[in-house]
Amino acid sequence: MIDPKKFEDFGARLSAALAASPAVDIEKNARAMLGGFFARLDLVTREEFDIQAQVLARTREKLKALEARIDALEKPPAGQP
Repeated sequence: MIDPKKFEDFGARLSAALAASPAVDIEKNARAMLGGFFARLDLVTREEFDIQAQVLARTREKLKALEARIDALEKPPAGQP
């Protein structure tokens, strides 16, 4: 059976090799490039989106309430044709 200690040692060596490899630089460069690309797209953050969704929900509730008030005001009083 293979000793688990050897797996841990192999994992540690692999992590150390990857940390010293150009893969780390490639990842940093890719992140920077994608960050610049997304910045030019004029996107909103998730937090800004959630805030606007809440504002829209409150506005829809107010609109429903106002529509109900208008409907009640436009109804003829009871007993009148």
